[in-house]
Amino acid sequence: MERARLADFLRTRREALQPEDVGLPRGRRRRTGGLRREEVAALSDMSTDYYSRIEQQRGPQPSEQMLAAIARGLRLSLDERDHLFRLGGYPTPRRVLRTDHINPGMMRIFDGLEDVPAQVVSNLGETLKQTRLASALLGDETAHSGLARSWHYRWFADPTARSVYPEEDHPRHSRLIAADLHRTYTRDGADSRAGSIVEALLAASPEFAEIWREHPVAGPYCAPKRIQHPQLGLLELHCQVLVDPDQSQSLLVYTATPGSESYDKLRLLSVVAGQGI
Repeated sequence: MERARLADFLRTRREALQPEDVGLPRGRRRRTGGLRREEVAALSDMSTDYYSRIEQQRGPQPSEQMLAAIARGLRLSLDERDHLFRLGGYPTPRRVLRTDHINPGMMRIFDGLEDVPAQVVSNLGETLKQTRLASALLGDETAHSGLARSWHYRWFADPTARSVYPEEDHPRHSRLIAADLHRTYTRDGADSRAGSIVEALLAASPEFAEIWREHPVAGPYCAPKRIQHPQLGLLELHCQVLVDPDQSQSLLVYTATPGSESYDKLRLLSVVAGQGI
């Protein structure tokens, strides 16, 4: 670990990043450019003290998970993230296998969507980032670990994962989700993370195994969804998708037709999110 160079690298990237780049207000009392340490810590989901210790060349060696979180918080490019890992004393992450690094351009768009339900999802169905309204609509999909990080896996292996969708829509979702996993599996191969998910589902879900034998194929189109919310009832939503080809990630944004009942319900999500329901 190159403690001094790591600290200097983080400082330069923090000072180069402006509040507007991450969706924060500049404020009248900000005398210097760049972000404050506490802002970077909040963006990285860690304490200000922990982050400050790294910049001050104190404390233990940060883990790979912490470095990955800092890379996301500072909106680092893949090359910058790799450099951060090397300074931290770790091998460069394999880009084919690691899909949890969100491209800075995608993050800039995401930062401007705080008032709508939106989330960044990997090609393995792993939700990497959600707005607070997306969490209020769908639940916290970032809290899972292991195979359960994948929406593809949860849909077939965890019956509670389907509770937000009307039961009559389940067969259609099953085919679309299996087809999406099939696309990633075909590209990455049996020895990939997608292969591990497929192997586990073939053993655990007869429904998945039956669909898988048919070689399901689907495009990137995100069809309209009906979501059964515990407080707001049934919402009929459209899902707009922005695909980042380099990262194999998608930004999903949920909207409703203006003037519709679902549109009014969607506007109430901010109230639900504020109540922490």
